[in-house]
This record gives sequence, structure tokens and C-alpha cells, in this order.
Amino acid sequence: MSERGLLVIISSPSGAGKTTLSRMLREEFPTVKFSVSYTTRPMRKGESNGVDYHFVDKEAFDQMVAGEEFAEWAVVHGNQYGTSRRAVDQALDQGEDVVFDVDYQGGRALMAKWPAESLMIFILPPDWRTLEDRLRRRATDSDEVIRRRLTKALDELEYHKEYKHRVVNEEIEPAYDALRAIYRVRKFGANHQAVTDRDRELFASSQGQSPYEHAESLIAGAKAARSSG
Repeated sequence: MSERGLLVIISSPSGAGKTTLSRMLREEFPTVKFSVSYTTRPMRKGESNGVDYHFVDKEAFDQMVAGEEFAEWAVVHGNQYGTSRRAVDQALDQGEDVVFDVDYQGGRALMAKWPAESLMIFILPPDWRTLEDRLRRRATDSDEVIRRRLTKALDELEYHKEYKHRVVNEEIEPAYDALRAIYRVRKFGANHQAVTDRDRELFASSQGQSPYEHAESLIAGAKAARSSG
């Protein structure tokens, strides 16, 4: 086991499943901590301050930006999100693994600051219809917000190339099996007794041609639909 912790950086377009998958990883591995980001986004039903996010107003967030308190921050769908630099450093120094549910901007910034500790994983939807259906099932966003998220999803998918691992989330359990395998192989090493042949197979597959081609097919299809529409 490595002395310093890992940053498990999980990114995807909205609705592809990064939040659900990161939660499942934390539930199975209690030593994996969740990075609680700061945000100016309004709190949603069922969320708790300090658990899901640190909810702050724009003035407080801007003061933290000015004080260089964030390891990364970005504006996403009109709201600001940021990760505390101090919290990340403390976790790594204590040998803790931290999972991040961030967009590609956040993933890129974290990778730039902690390249040796970063495990970059991009979650892909099976197709555009499924992605839209998942967004609509949330019942928390207006049609206009959903349209904006779908438009942004295409832009976000373009950055899958910056991630070492890709997982297609058609069904949550197989997708989680792949995520777990990626984490276990990176954490313990491919030859560790806790790592199975199936783990090694899924780890290799996540770096292979199939998920890469799936991502490129999604991008090409969306661009064709956009140009014809």
C-alpha cells in the first residue's frame, strides 16, 4: 500500500453516473473519503450542508478564490464549485484516499497539482437518449436547464482523452465493478493477493480501445445531430 493517499478523480457529463458511482465506492471502502466541495449552487432536496457540499454565497466564494484557498475551482452551469487545497493536502499526507466528483476542468486542475497521486476515470453514458432520460428522471431541473446540460455534455465528452480510464455506465452494477477494479489495482498493485484476475481484466479494458471508440462514437453522433438540426 502506498504511503500517500490517492486522489480518485471521477468525471462525466451530468447524468452519466459519477455521483452514484463515487458514493458506491465510499460505501464499500470506508477509508475512501469524499471531497466535499464548496459551491454557490442552491441546496437540493435531501442534501446537507457540509456533507454533500459546503454551501456558500458568491461573496464568500470569491473571497476564498482571492485567498487562493482552492486547489481548483470552476463555473459549471452558472454556479461556482471549488475544492479546498488544505483539505486535499491533509488527506494525502495522512495516507487517505479521496474521491472527487468533478467536471473535466476540476479533474485537469487536480491532475496538474498532484500528478503522482491522481487516478483519472471518465464515466461514459451508453447513448444520448439514456443520458437525457436520466436527467429528466431527476425532476430537479427545468427543460431549459436539461437542454443546457445536454449541450455541455458534448463539450465535456471531448475531454475524455485526458483520462487514463474510461467506464461505460449502461447498468450501474457492471459499471461499479469496473470502477472498483480500477481502484483496487491502482491502490494495491496488480499482483497483490487481494486483486483478482477479473480486476486485472477490467482494469486493462478501461484503458483499451473499446471505451475510447465508444466515446468517439458518442461525440460524432451528437455533432452530426447538431449540424442536421
